Amino acid sequence: MAEDGIDDFALAKRKAAKQLGVAEGQGLPGNDEIEAELRAYRELYQAGEHPALVAELLGVALDAMRALERFNPYLTGPVLKGTAGPYAEIDLHLFPESAKDLEMFHLERNIAFTTRESRRFSGDRRRAACVYSLTWDGAPVNLSVLDPRDERVALKTSVAGRALERAGIAEVGALLRDAAPPARVF
Repeated sequence: MAEDGIDDFALAKRKAAKQLGVAEGQGLPGNDEIEAELRAYRELYQAGEHPALVAELLGVALDAMRALERFNPYLTGPVLKGTAGPYAEIDLHLFPESAKDLEMFHLERNIAFTTRESRRFSGDRRRAACVYSLTWDGAPVNLSVLDPRDERVALKTSVAGRALERAGIAEVGALLRDAAPPARVF
């Protein structure tokens, strides 16, 4: 994950299982264990560039969130967790009153995008999400459009999965202030 830029735990596990010649899920570590080792790897081998990369991605995410504020944006995924690598995509959840308004937002600003369908879960209920993929300030961004009624609900990527962490504009601003390298005094 650290070297190939993979952010999807399931994909990384499938690749590892194939390379090891074992059945998927057989003796492989859990996501929490992988995340802890990924953090340790980045601290050891990427201590110089990784904090700057995360700060840069947080800055782009915050800029996008401010522009999309009327759609109730939340940052989630590897950028929020601080484990994002050089190929990371910024993942934002949006809860607009009207999905058409979001599409108009992009069209009025000539922002090119593609769409795909995704899913999230709340308890055992499946939630459909339209995902807009685009580039914002040179970084890949995924905007998952969810029902506004789900804004206060814990969403997961699978029925059995854990709740996705999310942060609003104020929290991302605080993370960015904490992530920014200290100013040099001459």
